[in-house]
Amino acid sequence: MKMADHYLLGWILASVMGLFAFYYIVYLLVKPEEDNNRRSLPQPRSDFVKTMTATNGECRSDDDSDVDVIIVGAGVAGAALAHTLGKDGRRVRVIERDLTEPDRIVGELLQPGGYLKLIELGLEDCVEEIDAQRVFGYALFKDGKHTQLAYPLEKFHSEVAGRSFHNGRFIQRMREKAASLPSVKLEQGTVTSLLEEKGTIKGVLYKTKTGEELTAFAPLTIVCDGCFSNLRRSLCNPKVDVPSCFVGLVLENCRLPYANNGHVILADPSPILFYPISSTEVRSLVDVPGQKVPSVSSGEMANYLKNVVAPQVPPEIYDSFVAAVDKGNIRTMPNRSMPASPYPTPGALLMGDAFNMRHPLTGGGMTVALSDIVVLRDLLKPLRDLHDAPTLCRYLESFYTLRKVSYIHMHVLMLLQLE
Repeated sequence: MKMADHYLLGWILASVMGLFAFYYIVYLLVKPEEDNNRRSLPQPRSDFVKTMTATNGECRSDDDSDVDVIIVGAGVAGAALAHTLGKDGRRVRVIERDLTEPDRIVGELLQPGGYLKLIELGLEDCVEEIDAQRVFGYALFKDGKHTQLAYPLEKFHSEVAGRSFHNGRFIQRMREKAASLPSVKLEQGTVTSLLEEKGTIKGVLYKTKTGEELTAFAPLTIVCDGCFSNLRRSLCNPKVDVPSCFVGLVLENCRLPYANNGHVILADPSPILFYPISSTEVRSLVDVPGQKVPSVSSGEMANYLKNVVAPQVPPEIYDSFVAAVDKGNIRTMPNRSMPASPYPTPGALLMGDAFNMRHPLTGGGMTVALSDIVVLRDLLKPLRDLHDAPTLCRYLESFYTLRKVSYIHMHVLMLLQLE
């Protein structure tokens, strides 16, 4: 490939990423004014908030436990947050709908910035013993030409790199680490609503595996129940956009053109991604524009992948790609994006995909969630008594401002690195 082409492709990628980052920076800078305007308006309460009355002036959980924080959901954000707050001496109760290992086609590639956050949180060993693969950059393909763009990691320790893995294995490792702390309790249950008293969230109503309905109370409830969250409607103004869907395949014993790199094919009509998720498996994600995708059950999707997508993948990957299509384990998932638009609510906080989503093509979701956890941990450290409701409320409102500063900083660094 000619040197001019190499620089041209690099410049195109930098420009596109720069435009995305610039949009987010402008959006986040004007957001505080919108927040102030929204606070002056009546905030709707959803069916997922129930008003309750305390007995004898206090609220007690059905099992009479005394906790500082309830976390709804034990995905990447919830499990990492539980460990972080538990390590700081907080008594944490985590209620997760399903504690078996998740099986997802996204949340499999952690950027180097996310790995640095794992180190900061003491969770870096969670990418060990799961056959995670190091990722050092991206290979970019377009019209038969290709180039490699490495992460600027020269100033970091040799362990610092991206990591790609099976999402479920990563989550289980973090759940195990959180549950190993004596101050953290994980239980399986489905939270059906938040419990409110005089405008303050006091806890949750949930159903156990056996269908028993119970209550749990804490001075702080953090909702981390993922992209399909119902509880978010009580705590933010969700404007979810679904611009496209991912079609996922697993390629077996496939050797990528650039080892230990993510591969982005700028195809027609939209990009195709390839990256390793174990020492013997490569994830393929085909972006299909719109909310309606070809039918998998009728064979329409297989035809689309073979006739439209396969001719555009690098020749080194072609046979493995077609073999994966023929094997038939084709998964689909809508790609969601949602700006952070919270209603500051005493006693409650949103985090993770329940709070803020960006298109999975950016690969930044887990990094943002882990960064938010660092911000919240540092913010709450001086506040030892979370039952001090007025002070806690001020701290929680500060979180939404501080995370924006962290988020802008992250995007500015990305721009500088691409330059």
